[in-house]
Amino acid sequence: MRWGWLCLLLLVQTALAAEGRDPLDSARWEDMRKHFFPGQPVVFDDRVKVSAPKFAEDPMNVPVLVNAEGLQGVQEIVVFADFNPILKVLEFYPERAKPLLGFRFKLQQASPVRAAARTDDGVWHVGGTWVDSAGGGCTAPGAGRAAGGWERVLNEVNGRVWTEPDAGRRLRLRVMHPMDTGLAPGIPAFFIERLALEDDGGTAYLRLNTFEPVSENPIFTFDLPVAAPPAGSLVVSGVDNNGNQIAATLRP
Repeated sequence: MRWGWLCLLLLVQTALAAEGRDPLDSARWEDMRKHFFPGQPVVFDDRVKVSAPKFAEDPMNVPVLVNAEGLQGVQEIVVFADFNPILKVLEFYPERAKPLLGFRFKLQQASPVRAAARTDDGVWHVGGTWVDSAGGGCTAPGAGRAAGGWERVLNEVNGRVWTEPDAGRRLRLRVMHPMDTGLAPGIPAFFIERLALEDDGGTAYLRLNTFEPVSENPIFTFDLPVAAPPAGSLVVSGVDNNGNQIAATLRP
């Protein structure tokens, strides 16, 4: 019995040592861990890189680049902000794409911005950075709302595909949508929920679940590797939380 307790204690100590102290020293990290990864193994890992400005000059459009290419077997990436009123920003399933994603999102106040990459062994690898902000990114109406006429271009897709030397194809995709958080007075939540990318042959390349904090008229950047080039055109599909469909074909 004594040896059983000692082994259990050793396992707990090993797990705590692997997870370590939050490098961003956030008072909310324990809440984030319990909320997003209950009962699952979590480690802080420098191989999950989150690049963002130190100060958000425009809190409604904070640019972020998440790069987990240093890890093998990435199955899913979750992006979240500790102090946002809506924590989760997006979920990215790379499938045949590289575990790299660029986008913009809304930040309500200074906060750690984190990406957690789940590898095929079930471990979550967490990286992140602090972004300072004057605030208000989640509670103000978008520019399109103020200007009017956003309904005419709702869910219109524009994209560009080009080849990077020795890196495969890079895709930049914009979807016209107000991406309302539901926190601005009198404006209900209205946002894109899902996007997917496949080629003409029906081969899936990536899936993306997006949430209210993603910026208005979102622009996403993905890399498609040399080892798995798409066959012909790329087909974009998706839906928003009101059931409006998103569909487009991007030709190389």
